[in-house]
Amino acid sequence: MPFSQRIKRKNMFRFRYIARLVFIGVWVLVMSAGSHALAAEVKIGVMNLQKILSSSVAGKAAKEKIEARGKELQEEFKSEETGLKELQKEIEKKSTAWSEEKKKEKALEFQKKRRELKAKSEDARFELKNLQEKELAPIIKALEEVIKTYGKANGYTVILDLRSGIPYFDKTIDVSDKLVVELDAAMAK
Repeated sequence: MPFSQRIKRKNMFRFRYIARLVFIGVWVLVMSAGSHALAAEVKIGVMNLQKILSSSVAGKAAKEKIEARGKELQEEFKSEETGLKELQKEIEKKSTAWSEEKKKEKALEFQKKRRELKAKSEDARFELKNLQEKELAPIIKALEEVIKTYGKANGYTVILDLRSGIPYFDKTIDVSDKLVVELDAAMAK
């Protein structure tokens, strides 16, 4: 079995396992809540973290900052990529007229420039990842507090994130839009 299929299969099993754990966890929560207080109502909410981050004012600002830095980095690499392509074309066109020593020299120069560009692009990806973590960390921290406060204030037993493998839910229990409003208010303070 090819490596990529093994990875896909492993991820599929991992997803099923997590989905079962979430289902069992919710079931246990519902059953335990029901056994402790038969009259108590179980209220479950669902949120979409991606939607909250992309809809909130702070999330939009962070996204714009990250995208702006990404564009800056792309502009920095354009000239280097162009130079690398031109060198490759030069090698392809003129290699028949060059001596073996000149061919090796140009091939080494091309490989060196390609490695440098690859290293710089890896550094740029790392920088963008760190910037994303730096920008989103305070928003996510504030969101956690907003979720706790909102959940307690509105009588929710649990608020689940869609990323935890919820295959279906009734849209009426989606609290994402309400959490965006609460997060905007909390981040404005």
